[in-house]
Amino acid sequence: MEGNYYMIHDYLIFIGVFAIFFLLTVSIYLFSQNGRFRQKNTRLTETNKIIEQKLNEVQLEHIGTKLNPHLFKNILNSVQSHAYQTYMSLDKLANVLDYILYESNNKFVSPKEELNFALSLIEINKIKINPLFDFRIKSRINKSDTVYEEKVFAPLISVDLIENAFKHTDFLAQDSFISIHLELENGIFTMKVSNKASLKNILAKENSGFGSQSLDQRLKMIYNNHYQLEKSSKNGIFTAELKINLGEFYDKMRYS
Repeated sequence: MEGNYYMIHDYLIFIGVFAIFFLLTVSIYLFSQNGRFRQKNTRLTETNKIIEQKLNEVQLEHIGTKLNPHLFKNILNSVQSHAYQTYMSLDKLANVLDYILYESNNKFVSPKEELNFALSLIEINKIKINPLFDFRIKSRINKSDTVYEEKVFAPLISVDLIENAFKHTDFLAQDSFISIHLELENGIFTMKVSNKASLKNILAKENSGFGSQSLDQRLKMIYNNHYQLEKSSKNGIFTAELKINLGEFYDKMRYS
């Protein structure tokens, strides 16, 4: 009996040691497999990011090819409609065309370059309006701002808001106006545009197509959560206000 007891005892010990060894082996195997899966998942995540980045770049290039011809047409129409001011306009037009042909091909430009372009574009568009028209422009730019000359600004971002204001304003209405405010302070770029539109232009603006969509797409793809774009309409007065935190975006670009 006693011999049988020891045999059973030794057998149970053997079974226990075997079970522990088996569980340890399985655990090591599962751990190694988990590591491989995590590596594969990391590679897939990186691949998806690369694909998404390439897709965004393709979409941005596609938007650019649509935007530039449209802008050219509007600029040339403005210059042509008032020949007596053509000489003055050609200087501004040269600046605008240089910017579109050369700087807009870059992924980013400086706020200084984009603001100079925006002011030239505004001057060209002013040709089409009566000198007595209520046109207000205010520019408050801190040239000592840390991002003023840094490559953090997506080129042609300001086009859409400027073009829409001139395109949809009723210049014959007595109470009509256009107001443009540009500001750069503490790394934050602000552009606020307001205008009074006729009923016809209100309907056209509500059904506006590419321009507004392209701006929203570009801002979302480029600046993600570093911008705010608010649009409102009240009593025929349209207001669009764009804010981009270029300081935060610049820090993100540097550290990434």
